[in-house]
Amino acid sequence: MSHLEIDENLVRSLLHEQHPDLAGLDLHLTVTGWDNQLWRLGDKLAVRLPRTARAPGLLRKEHHWLPVLAPRLPLPVPTPLRIGEPSARFPWPWTVATWVPGEPGDRASIRHGYQAADTLAVFLRALHLNAPTEAPANPMRGVPLRTLTHEFDKAIEAIASSGVAADVRGIWDEAVSAPYWEGPPVWLHGDLHPANVVVSDGTLSGVIDFGELCAGDPATDLAAAWLILPAGAASRFFDAYKKADEAMIRRARGWAVLRGVSLIGVGQAWERGLPGGQPTWGRAGRAALDRVLASD
Repeated sequence: MSHLEIDENLVRSLLHEQHPDLAGLDLHLTVTGWDNQLWRLGDKLAVRLPRTARAPGLLRKEHHWLPVLAPRLPLPVPTPLRIGEPSARFPWPWTVATWVPGEPGDRASIRHGYQAADTLAVFLRALHLNAPTEAPANPMRGVPLRTLTHEFDKAIEAIASSGVAADVRGIWDEAVSAPYWEGPPVWLHGDLHPANVVVSDGTLSGVIDFGELCAGDPATDLAAAWLILPAGAASRFFDAYKKADEAMIRRARGWAVLRGVSLIGVGQAWERGLPGGQPTWGRAGRAALDRVLASD
């Protein structure tokens, strides 16, 4: 995967070129993610620029749908306000969105687990409404888990030498055998893991990065009970969410181990100096697996 290099001079020049009224605001880099780089702009805004070839399509999707969804969501989200178009300076579209204050969840601990569980449940109940027919589909999110068996088999190689690989595969197999989602497709965040939420004062305070936004099985997002929340909070979350039956929880556990081993793989890529690696993701993935296994 090739990543485009971005620096402050480039971001400032893009603002001067297309949004000159914003160009004089303070600007500094905050996060370099898998697909995008985030720059804080003044006190209330952020500039998000794609780094990979797939990222522009994700940004345009956010720009189209997040303003529709954001008014009903009970947590702050990065609502796109302006679009930057491709130019001679930068080949891809980019966005200016609202800034969501807080520390990314892969860098800050949630200390108030029950409070965070209630907050996450209320957020997902508000998001998980029936999606319109024109809602985006995603072949890797919201789909039957059996269609992702190849991806799981590849991702679990990251823990092949560990003592928990067999137990993790057992959770996956149980999830794949669970009854499919038969309800209408609902709106999904699609990528709820620690780096895509923010934490303030020890609890969940915002949700970011809606690039995988799609419609499908809500179990995809319910994996956040183990991916994001601290140990012991999953039961509280499902009690507050209220709409998850046994089959949905089994599928959610499958999504959690898939995302967990994937996060570990991203952390290992960073350790090896490979593109796309993230130093904090491996620890987050291992913690998620520990929580799922402990709740078995």
